[in-house]
Amino acid sequence: MNTKTIYATQKNLKQIKPNLLYEKLDKNIASNRLNFSNSGGLRKKNYYKSSIKDKPLISIITVSFNSEKTIEKTILSVLQQNYENIEYIVIDGNSKDGTLDIIKKYEGSIDLWVSENDEGIFNAINKGISNCSGDIIGILNSDDTLTNNALSLVKKYFENEVDFVFGSVEKDRLLSGFRKEKIKWKFNIYPSHSSGFFISKNAQLKVGLYDEQFKLHADYDLIYKLICKLNLKGIAMERNDVTGKFSVLGESSKESFFKYSFEEWKIRKKNNQNLIFISILIILKIIYFYLFKLNLFRNFFSFFKKKINY
Repeated sequence: MNTKTIYATQKNLKQIKPNLLYEKLDKNIASNRLNFSNSGGLRKKNYYKSSIKDKPLISIITVSFNSEKTIEKTILSVLQQNYENIEYIVIDGNSKDGTLDIIKKYEGSIDLWVSENDEGIFNAINKGISNCSGDIIGILNSDDTLTNNALSLVKKYFENEVDFVFGSVEKDRLLSGFRKEKIKWKFNIYPSHSSGFFISKNAQLKVGLYDEQFKLHADYDLIYKLICKLNLKGIAMERNDVTGKFSVLGESSKESFFKYSFEEWKIRKKNNQNLIFISILIILKIIYFYLFKLNLFRNFFSFFKKKINY
């Protein structure tokens, strides 16, 4: 394998195997994520990475399925970072298109790729987390990208001794901030999970893996636990510190409102919120959903939201 230094992910290679997260996770949870039917990357050639002085190892996990139209741009956004201690893991759900061919094209710059059937996006993410070794972990879906200096910004903000960080993210507009006081009634209190959320290894070990019973937004459940149960410290980057570009045409844009609402109800119930409060909250959101279909209300709200940068 050609390991000539071209990309950021090809630097600081060693032949000393590090400890992976699964070794510190509940073995019963992680044990089914370690044997792969189809995999490759730098680790197959006994190349590994670890944190070095002033450069903590940052693990980025990309999950994909039939993503041939977008995944190359996603991969290159990681490989072309201006930060030079990156572990890159790609978990593919046994794609039927040309996705795997694109992944293999860059396997000399990817630490581990896996392509096999999975049980959904959060099952794939958990597989990636179990097999990473970085001190900081980030998720990047296969239709999103990182900005060129994203991981340099991540390293800088983690110097504040925090447990997790949210970067600003470009969607249909620039989103930034972290409003944890709103989480009791509003889940989307941060810009984005993919390309905008980064967590320390120690915090990940405390909160555990994503709860795979939630197929749409297990990230909401995990972040709720970080804030309300573990009381861990998170911060947002300054508004102009953009870490990612989030595709508005991704899978989240295709979600059924009613499936989303039901999952929100289940997440809040699991986290012991009052059932009467949850029911009222969901009813109000359904009313808002139908009001938003009216042009006058929608135009007014969109204008108001932009004015207050909501």
